[in-house]
Amino acid sequence: MQIAIQSGSSSNEDAVRGIGVHTNELIKALDIEIKNKNDIQIDSKIDKNRHYNVIHFTSFRPFFISLPFTKPKGTKFVLTIHDLIPLIYPKVYKSGIKGKVNFLINKLLVKLYVDKIITISETSKKDICRFLGVDPKIVHVIYLGSKKEYKQILSLRDKKVQSQNVFKLPEKFIFYFGDINYNKNVPTLVKACEKLNILLVIAGKQIKEIETMDLNHPELIHLKPVYETLINSNKVRRLGYITDEEANKVLNIASVLVQPSCYEGFGLSIIHAFAAGCPVIAGKTQALVEVGGDACLYFDTQSTDDLVEKINEILSNSDLRQKLISNGLIRIKDFSWEKTAKETLDIYEQG
Repeated sequence: MQIAIQSGSSSNEDAVRGIGVHTNELIKALDIEIKNKNDIQIDSKIDKNRHYNVIHFTSFRPFFISLPFTKPKGTKFVLTIHDLIPLIYPKVYKSGIKGKVNFLINKLLVKLYVDKIITISETSKKDICRFLGVDPKIVHVIYLGSKKEYKQILSLRDKKVQSQNVFKLPEKFIFYFGDINYNKNVPTLVKACEKLNILLVIAGKQIKEIETMDLNHPELIHLKPVYETLINSNKVRRLGYITDEEANKVLNIASVLVQPSCYEGFGLSIIHAFAAGCPVIAGKTQALVEVGGDACLYFDTQSTDDLVEKINEILSNSDLRQKLISNGLIRIKDFSWEKTAKETLDIYEQG
């Protein structure tokens, strides 16, 4: 079986986001999975001069053409759709006329050519079936895994060692790492930490570049009320982009990871926190509850006061904190790239 994986998302600006991480980790795990299978060959890019039994397109952007206009005879198309958040919030993620036309073309191309769709949660599956009008039978949920860099480093729990950490972070702080898009609901987290007078540490490329962003843009205007706090408050540390190894060290010493999103396709950072033994507070949204199970404390994403209450609970209740950590270490066993690769290979091999 000859398989090609369109891996453009692993080398462009999506490379450090969920889409790129998924593609990179999947390719590495598949290489291990097929090591002793001489009848399977996987290319990490499409060679136009070769015939493939399966071509796997690893990203889908509803307002940009995401599939070819022709399909080679005897080839199966597999498409990964992580989420359809731009369609959930059309007033924020404006398509324009061209985007609307492109979406209709994408919808037609999916119906004409795509044999199997892979997505990352039951939540995303429901959205895909609703917006693209596809048969639920062709949509398969395959969860993501946690990268090997995320693990407990028990020596970092020692207060003397903790004080010498690479970013010189204090003993008590709230951690968030990821993008600052509308659905991430970062302002609610900023306001909650202000009320608690506790340090908020934010990692991610976007947060470091906020001064250069146009906050009048519909996708960024939600940040205006907390802009001054983000750039001037001594209670906010913007780390910018950090490596997985650095993020793991921060998770190991953080008081809690907060994933405040009002909507997600999966929520990769929460399973990384589970692996690192960091307690998690997450927005009470479908995908985060699906992925987090009983290993997260959930809050109403529309209520800053509820988030304040939940943070206080973890900071003041060591039994609750330890329960969440223990549940997270159990929960993380359900998520591995080996499992993701095996299930993806099953999709390739299905008729």
